[in-house]
Amino acid sequence: MKKIIHLIAAARPNFMKIAPLYHALNKQDWCEVHIIHTGQHYDANMSDSIFADLMLPEPHFHLGIGSGSHAHQTGSVMIAYEKIVLEKERPDFLVVVGDVNPTAACSMVATKLHIPVAHLEAGLRSGDRRMPEEINRLVTDAICDTLWTPSPDADENLRNEGHPESRIVRVGNIMMDSFELLRDKIEAEKSPEKYGLEIGNYGVVTLHRPSNVDEYDSLKKLVDQLIITSEKIPLIFAVHPRTRNSLQTHGLWDDIQSIDRLKLVEPVSYTPFMSLVKSAKLIITDSGGIQEETTYLNIPCLTLRENTERPITVSEGTNKLVDIDNLQENVDLVLEGKWRSGTKPDLWDGKTAGRVTREIKHWLF
Repeated sequence: MKKIIHLIAAARPNFMKIAPLYHALNKQDWCEVHIIHTGQHYDANMSDSIFADLMLPEPHFHLGIGSGSHAHQTGSVMIAYEKIVLEKERPDFLVVVGDVNPTAACSMVATKLHIPVAHLEAGLRSGDRRMPEEINRLVTDAICDTLWTPSPDADENLRNEGHPESRIVRVGNIMMDSFELLRDKIEAEKSPEKYGLEIGNYGVVTLHRPSNVDEYDSLKKLVDQLIITSEKIPLIFAVHPRTRNSLQTHGLWDDIQSIDRLKLVEPVSYTPFMSLVKSAKLIITDSGGIQEETTYLNIPCLTLRENTERPITVSEGTNKLVDIDNLQENVDLVLEGKWRSGTKPDLWDGKTAGRVTREIKHWLF
């Protein structure tokens, strides 16, 4: 009888992480793999179209949780997923990815029901417990049965927290698998051309962290700096729903929308977005995954955060932590050709899904 494996998908980056693994597992004759969509991202461009891009089927179960407070999301996911496991389908193995609320929630449900759980992308730490994602990482890694890490710093973080060596397995970065899975489609997409942008002569902006976009003062400074940057190089800004709402609430939407060289677009699904990233001169972001993708593609990444849970992108890659006060000097470094070239970390090779598949089979048999 085939083993049943559940993959939990919640936020946009999770979709990219489960896709290569879904396709790898779906080729196996010893398992059935089912996707559980928790519904955290309810915008169509941030969910449905990305599933289509990634050639994923309709989720086998959809929890439909939507937005809400951290407590609401975590509790609602626990209740809904437990109901599936107890009443509809009990998996033999659960894979959770990333650091969103459903990652921790589903891990707790499965662990309490004695279902083996693996955390893909384990061991990442920013050291900043003000970030809800950091709490989710700590909770998830504390209770999962096996911890699949993307990099040596993640291994070391887990060792420092007392996790036994037997639970730590470095498998590499599965986000690179997603890119390679869709490389031909990404290259055929020609997003820069569609948006009237010159290849290699524009910047991509993504901003959504509460510390950057929720309060008027910080958001106004960001808007002002983006306007200044757009005078040096055209920008395309994929506006997250949270950021759009804040810009409108604080009366800043019209200010930024009126700038000719700063193009505002809806959240873009994976293939067209990576087409934009691949041909960009620079990226300005506060997101997590794009720090890794830019390192893989050797593109300058200016991360507007105090810290990162992906320090290898700084130490080995093309990422640099910046703040609003030094953003312009770092933009100038890129435009003057003075940004350092990075290297691809070990096992960021597009073959992580195969390693994970072998780990799951070894665990189950």
